[in-house]
Amino acid sequence: MFAALTGAGLSAAAGLNAYVPFLIVALISRFTDVINLPSSFQWIENPWVIGASVVLLALEVVLDKIPGVDSVNDIVGTAVRPTIGGVVAAATTAPNALDNSTFMHDNPWIAGIGGALIAGVVHAGKATVRPAINIASLGVGAPIVSASEDVTSVGLSFVAIFLPILVIIGLVLLAWAIFAILRRARRFARCRQRAELAT
Repeated sequence: MFAALTGAGLSAAAGLNAYVPFLIVALISRFTDVINLPSSFQWIENPWVIGASVVLLALEVVLDKIPGVDSVNDIVGTAVRPTIGGVVAAATTAPNALDNSTFMHDNPWIAGIGGALIAGVVHAGKATVRPAINIASLGVGAPIVSASEDVTSVGLSFVAIFLPILVIIGLVLLAWAIFAILRRARRFARCRQRAELAT
């Protein structure tokens, strides 16, 4: 169960920012014994892969803060985020250090598909909320929301690795936040539209 929660938490984090959980898994696996990747996923901790991840993370952090560009970035993320969510879920559940079960070790594709679905759902929520926030705030909210997504992705990644039982709470809070932000942004946009029509 704990390995599945770790994979789910990392996948959800990938739905917000694909490279954050990937890089955290790569660095923790390379420099500690907390995560021991199976041989089929050891390429994740390769120095070249880590370097490329740092560059891609830097690009993601910058591009996601620019109104309009963030929506284009989300279109690209439609393929990238679920893919990386699936990879980090499969890589971290396959060793089964927490569960001592051979099922996920023998069937990492199950975790990969589950991780891709979780990352895809979170990404879809993010991609839906961001344009509404940009319209409602005239672009001012984009960097604020993007920064909060980055922080959430980092926090959720560490929780998934070190306190996986809390992933359930994190996923519930994430779903609530996406729903609340979308509802508020739509309400604000409707009020602004009515005010423009009245003038």
